[in-house]
Amino acid sequence: MRPVPGTPQQPLAFPTSPYAVALRSDQIELLGRILAEAPTHGFESTAYVPDQALALLASRDVAARQAGQTQLIALTLAYARSVRSGRLPLASFPYDWGLRPTPYDPGPDFVQAVAQDRLAAWLDTLPPPYTGYQTLRRGLVTYRDIAARGGWALLPAGPELKLGSTDPRVIALEARLAAEDTTVAVDGVALFDEALTQALMRAQKRFGLNPNGVLDKKTLDALNTPVERRLDQIVANMERWRWLPQVLPADRIQVNIAAAVLSVFHHDVPTLTMRAVTGRPGDETPMLSSSIHSLVLNPPWNVPSSIASRELWPKERANPGYLARNDFIVIPLEGGGSRLQQKAGPKAALGLIKFDFANPYGVYLHDTPSRARFASFSRLASHGCVRVEKPVDLARAVLEGSPVWTPQLVDETIASGKTVRVPLPQQMAVYLLYWTAYVTPDGQVNFRDDPYGWDRLLVQRIAAALSGSA
Repeated sequence: MRPVPGTPQQPLAFPTSPYAVALRSDQIELLGRILAEAPTHGFESTAYVPDQALALLASRDVAARQAGQTQLIALTLAYARSVRSGRLPLASFPYDWGLRPTPYDPGPDFVQAVAQDRLAAWLDTLPPPYTGYQTLRRGLVTYRDIAARGGWALLPAGPELKLGSTDPRVIALEARLAAEDTTVAVDGVALFDEALTQALMRAQKRFGLNPNGVLDKKTLDALNTPVERRLDQIVANMERWRWLPQVLPADRIQVNIAAAVLSVFHHDVPTLTMRAVTGRPGDETPMLSSSIHSLVLNPPWNVPSSIASRELWPKERANPGYLARNDFIVIPLEGGGSRLQQKAGPKAALGLIKFDFANPYGVYLHDTPSRARFASFSRLASHGCVRVEKPVDLARAVLEGSPVWTPQLVDETIASGKTVRVPLPQQMAVYLLYWTAYVTPDGQVNFRDDPYGWDRLLVQRIAAALSGSA
């Protein structure tokens, strides 16, 4: 970088600069370096480029230097807003994206950081302070390198391949796996051996597929997803990390909607993980944050009118008595009309426990009598609520510390069949998140399908916002 006139003891002060700050040459160099690294945060290579501003600052002309500093500060503030709270205007968030960033005005913090000579420290606080974000940032570098090398070739369709198969496509499969898994040895032999089976199983686990070691259609589709699509997923998920608060509650529940997995954190450490069932496409589970305030033991189900009209009343008309056989009753409403309710019991759709938290979507966590879906690798099947695999374990986790609601009392109340609301001794934060790209402890980027199309929509809306057409 070309040196800028002045020294750390001789700031370049221009009275008409934004916020009337005076930048020293070392601060200018720092801002130039940070802005040059902006693409590592998933931003376009053409965003926040400081070259023109730095060239003006290197001029001998005072007016040019003033313009350069003005431009550099404007770029810095735009970068700060983007890396702290994202690039999508709040007006562009769909209704189901209830998890939204707090608007951030970086100007006052920037001025204070310059005045207190803590500009580097302030810049370090801007990106999301989470391991999940930082590991995706490293993953972005990896997949951009793969893209720069031409990505990977599409695997041709054909019969399933598995251990013992001899087929020219085995060589192509080996090369494809090696593109993402550096431990795969490419030997050019058209034999599906044990090493290739293990490599394919590792890939299937990264994609959330059944790790059966067979190149079936689902695995073929995942492997044939272009690297550009994977890059979009990484960028979209990095953007969602910016929607979280700077500090997450140390005790919380997190649901990954796309992977259909629930985790309980105590003291910021995951202590309980279980499978979940989340909303099917068309009945999407929304992204949101809230706090569980109570449980309902032996809950009845107040059926949403949309589900009643779309699914249950047609079943009653096709099979008279269906509602009664499944413990549904019709409850008259004040002012006319009625609603369906399914009584608590062994047939109840909400199972034995419901976990309540305030939200505008009418969703919650709950048990279910339908257990088979938890054994599936595809678990997007609910109407939008989150079904949990281990409801009793989850109840004990959120009731920990209650002097009244001991595990024994919970079990006895459930066994009684009575509907009882149980307040939590302390509300538990809950986050419903949509992670389709994340990094596991082995350093591998894991991908999930984009079942709701929210990755594509986010990338499109960011592009529209940046082009001014949002």
